[in-house]
Amino acid sequence: MTPKNADLPEAGTVRLVDHLVGELARAGVTHVFGVGGANIEDVYDAVHRVGSIRGVVAKHEFSAVTMADGYARTTRRLGVVAATSGGGAMNLVPGLAEAYASRVPVLALVGQPPTGQEGHGAFQDTSGRAGSFDARDVFAPVSRFCARVDDAESLKELLPRAIAAAQADPRGPAVLLLPKDVQQAQVQSTGRSVAQMPDVLPSAPTTAAPAARLDTVAVSAVADTLRGAGRVLVIAGEDVAATDARAELAELARRLGAWVAVTPDAKDVFDNSDPRFAGVAGVMGHANVEDCLRRADVCLLVGTRLPLLARGGLDRSLAATEVVCLGPEPPFVPGTTLLGHLPDTLRAVTDLLPPRRRACPQHSGPLPTVMPSPAPGARDRTIPYTEAVAAVEAALPDDAHVFVDAGNAGASAVHLLPAPRHGRFVVAVGMGGMGYTFGAAIGAALATGRRTYVLAGDGAFFMHGMEVHTAVEHAAPVTFVIFNNNAHAMCAVREEFLQGGIRSDDLFSRTDLGAGMAAAFPSLEVTGAHDAAHLRRALLRSNPGCGPAFVALDCEPGEIPPFLPFQSFTEAARATEAVEGTDSKENSHERGVVHVG
Repeated sequence: MTPKNADLPEAGTVRLVDHLVGELARAGVTHVFGVGGANIEDVYDAVHRVGSIRGVVAKHEFSAVTMADGYARTTRRLGVVAATSGGGAMNLVPGLAEAYASRVPVLALVGQPPTGQEGHGAFQDTSGRAGSFDARDVFAPVSRFCARVDDAESLKELLPRAIAAAQADPRGPAVLLLPKDVQQAQVQSTGRSVAQMPDVLPSAPTTAAPAARLDTVAVSAVADTLRGAGRVLVIAGEDVAATDARAELAELARRLGAWVAVTPDAKDVFDNSDPRFAGVAGVMGHANVEDCLRRADVCLLVGTRLPLLARGGLDRSLAATEVVCLGPEPPFVPGTTLLGHLPDTLRAVTDLLPPRRRACPQHSGPLPTVMPSPAPGARDRTIPYTEAVAAVEAALPDDAHVFVDAGNAGASAVHLLPAPRHGRFVVAVGMGGMGYTFGAAIGAALATGRRTYVLAGDGAFFMHGMEVHTAVEHAAPVTFVIFNNNAHAMCAVREEFLQGGIRSDDLFSRTDLGAGMAAAFPSLEVTGAHDAAHLRRALLRSNPGCGPAFVALDCEPGEIPPFLPFQSFTEAARATEAVEGTDSKENSHERGVVHVG
């Protein structure tokens, strides 16, 4: 058991790891996620001794990083992950790549073999000596800062620099490589908080980095452009959530009378029930966004660079519309850019607009795309995405967090499920790695204590779903909702319509996930939902609980999700229905292929 009232290291001589963990605790870090091992065990020992930081051991280092990522996204604090050398260190890379691409502040503490063994055949040697590869070369491309701590005293310089790099724009991971003997070395501790050291950005979300002075001429020019526009479409992104600029965004939209769309990874930055809400932009989004863009005089990007997933289907209309971007980085589309800390930039522009609030022009709102009907008989044994997502919506608490994984089920959730009014709606589109949600939701739930939902397919579950065990061990309030179509369904849909038929390797034998999880974890609340009403009841039952719940439902592998690249597939499916008649249409994955399961 971790001691409850252990003191932080005071001034005097302590182990480097005690000093390190003490500084993290003083800076507001509450959890360290990771997987143990010989070359990182001293860090975990220090976490145990400090007591004010909770150590959470994951099943895989990728999930440990996503736990730190989910922790950071929901608290706006620095997420911390710790892993050992060798394979453990290498397993961090995909998770750090997601945090790098999505601008999430994470600090990775990575163990290394003792310095005296490096270059002499050390186990898991990544020093770059004697033919070994250099871990710094591996981590540098997926981090904002990467350094090796060669001696105990250098940590006092490197830790502040690492934290500052992780939290400065553009945010992202920082990596400290820690040889085992250096971790154990004695260091003079000042007892001073890392927040008091020069050039350090504390991890507490209430303390912002010193903002650069805004260009007043550029601010005035942007305000003039917006003031003169008859119709404005705002497309808001993840940086609104990362900087907690929701109130500033809402006030700007009210003064402009603007429609507000969101990127797929930022559904929660604007009230989805507001009459101004236009829907989700891009390939998982709503046709109304493109309609509003065609009618707009100005498209205002707020906290998004508008990557391809967020602008798919909009390029032609964007090229014909004046674009203005507010945020810390320039966009991927041409336009006028006002760089700066987003809340400050929003306030500066809003202050130059008339205080009266404009009426929002009429628009159709985020109407869902109509999808082809399920195949005959499928409805009897599976739950369509639309019905399943509607059941989730009916049960979702207003303050819940939602983490949506990659795949057909994820695309449906982004398109159909409104964001909770007071919680995060997170989609990891930086790298789009399957299985991200399992660790990320646990990190978020442990950090905030709120009920947190995972919406994932069976493919994502088979990658990292055993983190359910971590949720059980730590009584994390996570509800895992698994859309089981016994397939890598997005691949299968592409194969059917683009490659002449589904290959059997993307269709799996039927698996009863609910029965398996119930047998593995007797204390876990498990439900195998047989229809939408059953799914809704199971979710409502799990909401008040203190620990995890697991709900599995069967879905149709051939069902086409509301995903723009699949739009032509839906038209082909409707044409087939019209020719053959729905009563005679074969299940798509039963035509001309081997049926497995």
